Amino acid sequence: MAEIVRLSGCSDWIDLDFVERERTPSELMELGIRLYLSGLSLSNTVSELEKFGVKRSRKTVHDWVQKADLQPASDANPDHVALDETVIRINGQQFWLYAAVDPETNRFLHLRLFTTTTTAVTQQFLRELREKHDVSDAVFLVDHAQYLAAALHRAGLRFQTVRHGNRNAVERVFREMKRRTSSFSNSFSHVDPATAETWLQAFAVWWNSLN
Repeated sequence: MAEIVRLSGCSDWIDLDFVERERTPSELMELGIRLYLSGLSLSNTVSELEKFGVKRSRKTVHDWVQKADLQPASDANPDHVALDETVIRINGQQFWLYAAVDPETNRFLHLRLFTTTTTAVTQQFLRELREKHDVSDAVFLVDHAQYLAAALHRAGLRFQTVRHGNRNAVERVFREMKRRTSSFSNSFSHVDPATAETWLQAFAVWWNSLN
């Protein structure tokens, strides 16, 4: 069991309350989730679990991540928030991944997947962000996308239009996320948007556990 601890590290961020009659020891479930989110393919994650005498299918490991329903923690009070969006492809269709990141910690504050990118969608994202965190006094760092500035103005939130500096935090985590999904050519196949969003949010929780 010491080998499990060495490979998995701290897994306090993984909540296994969804488990009912699962045959797999909780330590190995946590290990499987952590390894998969850290970059291993489902096949390689299954191979690692087999080293501990546990044979599970790729679908089983995938289902662990989905059922855990991991979400970035709430109740942060950041001084700045880097806000941006990027394109994610699902079954050949474009979706927009919105993310808010604390540039001082590089942690995700909120993450959502939308079918389009507009001022109204940005307002919805900001409402959800404000429900989770105290960002009323934060300064939002955005690029030159007009819909981001328009939504922040309508919400009465302060913002700065910048290309470099602290706003690079969200670009860094986007780069890492795209690197992590490179095995899918930055595209999810044979999944619905809700499943992809759950995986992306779980990735955000794993990322936050490292920062």
